[in-house]
Amino acid sequence: MKTSEFYFDLPERLIAQEPSAQRGQSRLMTLDRVSGERLHKTVLQLPDILCEKRFLSPGGEKPLLVFNDTKVRKARLTGVSHNGANVEFLLLERSVNNEWKALVQRSKRRKKGSRYVFFDNDKKEIASAVIAGEEGEFRYLQFDRLIDDEFLDQYGSVPLPPYIKRKDNLSDAERYQTVYAQQTGSAAAPTAGLHFTQDLLDSLFEKGIERAFVTLHVGLGTFLPVRSENIEDHVMHEEKFFITEENALLIEKAIAQKRKIIAVGTTSLRTLESAFLREQLAVNREQRTKNDEESAMNNVHLKRGEQSTSIFIYPGYTFMVVDALFTNFHTPLSTLLMLVSAFAGSSCEVSRGRDLIMESYEEAVRCEYRFFSYGDAMLIY
Repeated sequence: MKTSEFYFDLPERLIAQEPSAQRGQSRLMTLDRVSGERLHKTVLQLPDILCEKRFLSPGGEKPLLVFNDTKVRKARLTGVSHNGANVEFLLLERSVNNEWKALVQRSKRRKKGSRYVFFDNDKKEIASAVIAGEEGEFRYLQFDRLIDDEFLDQYGSVPLPPYIKRKDNLSDAERYQTVYAQQTGSAAAPTAGLHFTQDLLDSLFEKGIERAFVTLHVGLGTFLPVRSENIEDHVMHEEKFFITEENALLIEKAIAQKRKIIAVGTTSLRTLESAFLREQLAVNREQRTKNDEESAMNNVHLKRGEQSTSIFIYPGYTFMVVDALFTNFHTPLSTLLMLVSAFAGSSCEVSRGRDLIMESYEEAVRCEYRFFSYGDAMLIY
């Protein structure tokens, strides 16, 4: 498929520059990927929505929500070059000897050996770094001191995405973080989770809707644009993820009970699909009988522990774990838009999924939904 098939026009006024006045007060579009029916709801209605018959197992059991509990670090630092220019770095991953893999503005100008100095708000020098290596758009920064999460909490900035045209402020430290964030390591928020308040989580629990957690540290694999003409030529960057024994058992038990698995966010979905041990279904699905397929799915096993994934999900992908997806509205030409198009089409023809999403996005524009990280939500089932 052509990357250009995933472009849509979006008025700039619909790109949310601020979070909603109160967390959880966002709109919610639901999309039935079989019938194509779209309904307009609110996130606050989610507990009642997930108790509807369509989300119950054949035995009447409620679905299982799977969240990504990664925590965003204040990964943005601004250094000063030898000529006095401010240069912004996004720290992605720490290696050995105080070295960080980073993205940097105008990377072609940032040559090996270049030195940058970092200051606090009082103009006092707090660190310096030299570019020790290059790898495509990445630069490896060798710092003169330990740069850890404690340092970044004090001196770093919240890594708001570039389509938010303002500096981060004090409220972003709270609102660009899920209420259940636990494991520090992301360079961007798993934004579908930003809609959930503790009250909403409690309400879901009171309705009998269980939850499980996985951890995927959001990095370039999630948010780098697709630059190739054909989507099949795009290569995803690796991202680290982790699933505990306790959470793997919860998810496997729900699948065995034929309960619906609802991924909260594309990162949760990618984690679940990556952890699924595909050798169990090595035979092409089309060659299996219904009984073979049901038997295999009843014995689904998720790989535990620390892992990494570069999975790229686009139309034509066969989903093995996830039954529904709660997500935000995504940017044109992005891997995330391709993923939701794949999910919308997983029960029908490949092109139908893309068409359903594009029609839904057109309707969202007409109805003035808010888009992207601080925007409204969508539930695809």
